Amino acid sequence: MASSSSSSSSKPRKSYDVFLSFRGPDVRNYFLGHLYTALDWVGISTYKDDEELRKGERISTELMKVIWESRIAVVVFSKNYASSTWCLEELVEIMECKEQRDLKVFPVFYKVDPREVRTPRESYLEAMAKHERKFGKDLERVGRWKNALFEAGSLSGWHFTDGSEADFIQHIVEEISTQLGRVPLDVAKYPVGIDFRVQQLRTILNLQSKDDVFVVGLWGQGGVGKTTLAKAIYNAVFREFQGSSFSERVRENSKSPSGMVALQEKLLSEVLLGKTFTVHSVARGSRLIEDRLHNKKVLIILDDVDAAWQLDALARNCQWFGNGSRIIITTRDKHILVSHGVNRDHMYEVEALGNSAALELFRKHAFQGNQEIEISTNLVDRVLHYASGLPLALEVLGSSLRGRGENEWKSTLQTLAKSPNKKINDVLKVSYDGLEHYAKEIFLDIACFFKGRDTKYIKKVLDSCDFDTIIGINNLIERCLIKDERGTLQMHDLIQSMGMDIVKEECRDDPGKRSRLWLYDDVLDVLQGDVGTDSIKAIVLKLQEPEVKYISPSAFTNMRKLRLLILHNVENSFSGPIHLPNELRWFEWPRCASIPEFRDGSKKLVGLDLSNTYITGVLKQFKCFGKLKFVKLKMCPSLVCMPDLSCTPTLEELDLSRCKNLERAHESLAYHGKLRKLDLGWCPKLQRFPDIPNKNKSLREVYLTQTSIEELPTSIGNLVSLERMRLDYCEKPTILPSSIYRLQNLLNLSLHGCSKLIKFPKVEEDSSDPHTKMGFPMLLELDLGGCHLPEVEFLENFSCFPHLKSLILSWNNFTNVPTFEKLYYLEHLYIAHCKQLQEIPKVPEKLRGLDATGCKSLSRIPSNLFDVEDVELCSCPELVHNGLSVTDWFKLEEKFYGKTHRCVVLPGGEMPKWLLPNKEGYISFVVSKDLYKKFLGVALCFVFRAEREGFFSFTLNVSVNGKQDEYPHVVFESFNLDHVYLGYWKTKDLWIGDYFGPNGPSHFHFGFRVDGDLSSKPIVKKCGFRLICKPLENDSEVLLQDGQLLDPALLYEVGYEDSQMSLEEESSSETGDLQDSQTSTEEDGSSELVYKGFDIADFSIEKHRYSSINPRYRNVRPGGEMPKEFVLVGDSTISFMASQDLYDKLLGLVLCVVFGVEDGRKEVSFDIVPHVNGQRRNVLAGTPGSFDSDHTWIQYLIPNVLWGALEGAVDFAQFEESYLRFSLAVRVSGGTVKKLGYLLSCRRLEDDLKVVLEDKQLMDPASLCEEFDLEDFDWASSKYLRKFHIFPRGRD
Repeated sequence: MASSSSSSSSKPRKSYDVFLSFRGPDVRNYFLGHLYTALDWVGISTYKDDEELRKGERISTELMKVIWESRIAVVVFSKNYASSTWCLEELVEIMECKEQRDLKVFPVFYKVDPREVRTPRESYLEAMAKHERKFGKDLERVGRWKNALFEAGSLSGWHFTDGSEADFIQHIVEEISTQLGRVPLDVAKYPVGIDFRVQQLRTILNLQSKDDVFVVGLWGQGGVGKTTLAKAIYNAVFREFQGSSFSERVRENSKSPSGMVALQEKLLSEVLLGKTFTVHSVARGSRLIEDRLHNKKVLIILDDVDAAWQLDALARNCQWFGNGSRIIITTRDKHILVSHGVNRDHMYEVEALGNSAALELFRKHAFQGNQEIEISTNLVDRVLHYASGLPLALEVLGSSLRGRGENEWKSTLQTLAKSPNKKINDVLKVSYDGLEHYAKEIFLDIACFFKGRDTKYIKKVLDSCDFDTIIGINNLIERCLIKDERGTLQMHDLIQSMGMDIVKEECRDDPGKRSRLWLYDDVLDVLQGDVGTDSIKAIVLKLQEPEVKYISPSAFTNMRKLRLLILHNVENSFSGPIHLPNELRWFEWPRCASIPEFRDGSKKLVGLDLSNTYITGVLKQFKCFGKLKFVKLKMCPSLVCMPDLSCTPTLEELDLSRCKNLERAHESLAYHGKLRKLDLGWCPKLQRFPDIPNKNKSLREVYLTQTSIEELPTSIGNLVSLERMRLDYCEKPTILPSSIYRLQNLLNLSLHGCSKLIKFPKVEEDSSDPHTKMGFPMLLELDLGGCHLPEVEFLENFSCFPHLKSLILSWNNFTNVPTFEKLYYLEHLYIAHCKQLQEIPKVPEKLRGLDATGCKSLSRIPSNLFDVEDVELCSCPELVHNGLSVTDWFKLEEKFYGKTHRCVVLPGGEMPKWLLPNKEGYISFVVSKDLYKKFLGVALCFVFRAEREGFFSFTLNVSVNGKQDEYPHVVFESFNLDHVYLGYWKTKDLWIGDYFGPNGPSHFHFGFRVDGDLSSKPIVKKCGFRLICKPLENDSEVLLQDGQLLDPALLYEVGYEDSQMSLEEESSSETGDLQDSQTSTEEDGSSELVYKGFDIADFSIEKHRYSSINPRYRNVRPGGEMPKEFVLVGDSTISFMASQDLYDKLLGLVLCVVFGVEDGRKEVSFDIVPHVNGQRRNVLAGTPGSFDSDHTWIQYLIPNVLWGALEGAVDFAQFEESYLRFSLAVRVSGGTVKKLGYLLSCRRLEDDLKVVLEDKQLMDPASLCEEFDLEDFDWASSKYLRKFHIFPRGRD
């Protein structure tokens, strides 16, 4: 992260320290002259305009510029000041600059009373009266002068009536010198990635609140730019406070005995400029800060705090400071903020830079001033990947690589792969050094072994080592060393590298003397050479493919402290037993050749994984392992019977899944008091689940997926603590025992695909114990999909499912279902492909989603289904025959504005006519904040079809002022039939936050694109949009004036009565096919409205399309030679013809452009303009960078991204011809295209298709590259394109 030294962004440098405003004849030769001389004598740059050069009654543009570029304005109010219109205009400009910028204004009342100026009185009253008579027709102008006099006269300044002018001037000079001492901080060399964050912080600071004292915390990992951001926000706001102080490096500066005292003295002297303080102890310093600052509005920034006592000494509580004060703390440890009582809403996590900002910052450090050296994009990408957005790394590496050639770059990257950069590492290691010993152990284990692994798994492993894992992981998260992301523990690559380097530093030359081993060569050297020592605590080696290696039977003998051993895909060529130390806590060795042996004595093993081994019965050999909790024996083909669990009384989890010969579950599980999870899934020979004669309070999860169990025992109800049970795809059960209703704690029950299940039981009273509670009071999810049930009468007893949230009944044979109205908590209902279902009864109020896709007999739905957010009725033709349409979900007259997100999918080919047809797939508008407040939501509709049965999905694209975001949307099925999708989103859910600054309107973008994979052919035929808004009433002319760029036809006013038309009548144009509405010439493309003074070029859909393409799909390298594989094109247009069959074979187009630049370095930009039979399609625009020599740009493009309607498939049925012409025009600005070539990658062509190609001469055969089939597309395309440094991996 970087910023300029003057503010959060690069503001213009101030030209003068002081601007003097005065009435010449009154003060020029005496007071003013002496004041100017005194200021100049002490080195204060002062502007004093020459009144003789003043022309006319209005100040010049040059003078206005001087005012706005000055730091302080001193206004000398003398007797005749107000008589000068020039002075008054100057004063108005000064006060406007004070309001809008950071200009400090000080009045000098020279032989006039301040009340004369404010009121006005005496000479000022006479002067204003003359002005009113003279400018009678321009009273507004006179009013501005009066307001300026009042505001300036009310400011605190200096008043001189009589006495020594010399002393008075000296006092003014001292005060100005003090004020100029409050200067902006030097922030960073390059201002990248700062402004938006400063705006976010300004919102958190809430400077409009004058009474509250806020403490705001910035936290993040080392080197991420916390200090830079703190300096930038300081520069942006410090002049709004009476005093300010920036205490840098608190952690470092407080280490020495007098360090904290020095920090206290510095804080006081900075806030109270011009005063010096001597503090004798920390306690006295704290009291002094409270006494001297409790009535002052101050800005205090405490940078790099790492201990609570530091905050206690410098800013213990808010009462130490006056109203309106703001205290900002930066730290690596979030817990510091929590323990200090900082409100969570006032905490701001400083994260790494995004890709574009990281690239910009790196370029500035690596290439600025060294334009003659060209480095390949691939090398730059490798450095960016290494830095992973960390500003410190980008700066250090960029500076170190600056001016170096490609060979030096490669050498540097090779060095970094072995050992991290010391300067970066030292900064990152500070966070590690502050950890407790146990937390350091946890961190090193995660860094060396477990980055990216499941959080629950990691906690199990580390808990087995007797670490305080929960608090330890929380400490690491709070110190920004790790992150918990979607259930996995992640860390920055450089922090991981730092952790690994700490372990390597234990002994650089001998891996056997390190605490942890994870590198292939290190592990094998130690295990094969028998050179392990008691320094080794953990070994983890996970190979991609199985490898046979010799491991000595005594390889682990000397590793007495080994607590963790994980070997995956390592097959030992030695078949004898391996001897392991008793200290071992966690042992994973799938494919292990034999059962390991331990020494006599107590064992500490907690976790055991011997999956995919030929073990027949292992647990009895671990009888003396009193701490064993987790056992995994997956895919053990020799395991026939579950072992007796009585020999492992502490066992909590047992996984025997995919043991293809397992036939029996041991009866001992019924009596086990600790077992919580049992997985017997995918054991096809397992036919029986044991009886549970007594209540079992331990077992919580049972997985029996795809077993041969014929029935569950009636005693299953004794698993009283069971929470999850899965019997998916068990094809033998025909009915379940009614005792299943005794599972009072069951949360999830799944019998998906139990095709022989003819009935789900009804609840029955337990005759043996009438007081036993029956039902599923805790059940949240029930899945009976694919069971072919003829009826679901059991659902009529609603009291059995009081909290059910998700119910899956798809692929069943019932003709009707009971009303779901009393399933009050039901949120999701799936009844897709129930082909005999005729009616859906009333649904509960909380239902959010219903999927009835493929219910071909469905003819009636309840009226309250229109209140459900997501409804999928794909391939339900009877509903459409009965008159149902998507408009029924969007009746805008009926308080529609109260709805949140809504969407519905129905068969059909027409959009509602109230939507505004759109051929581009997006809307873009510039509006003021007042108009935006009127917006309620956005409606989107499109008609689509998939040529092949499959799934269809799309992505929403939204942006505000160029800040883009994407929302992957719903996936639904399509059956080679036209369907209509209609969706609505509240504007506050699409564009989150307040994007309106003081400078006027904002630019909004909303669109969508198809996400079709290579095997499906989704076609978009029509689309339309509408902005739903509150009534504009009489404000419409004001709101829709020159202040914004918006097509008024896009607005639909809910409840607007005047000349309101019905939805079916209102339409600005007929709804035509999307493809038909696209023009055949470029001149007739989408029209661009021009908004005066607002540049919207940066928000073009063409640039957005290109920015969405994976950057790995392109490569730019120096040189003007085109690789020989490409087919050269004579002009700037690529063209070929293709039939439906041939187009379906295409996987991608590889574009190669050789371009040159003349007359110095220039930014090269491009437009890629595709056509199908003359119809323009998805134009792409962007820039590969700035260049001053010939370069070769290679770009991989997916066909549908170019030629498909809204990036869907090409609709050949739209055209009369069997063969369509596909073309691609490439335009380059800033450079000259010297060569243009291309290749077409495709799946292998059948012989008959090759014959057609040859006969019809559809395309140049040399352009086709049949390198791969669809199944191994990723692998083959990478192999084929690697030489061009293009690595397709799907679209990001």
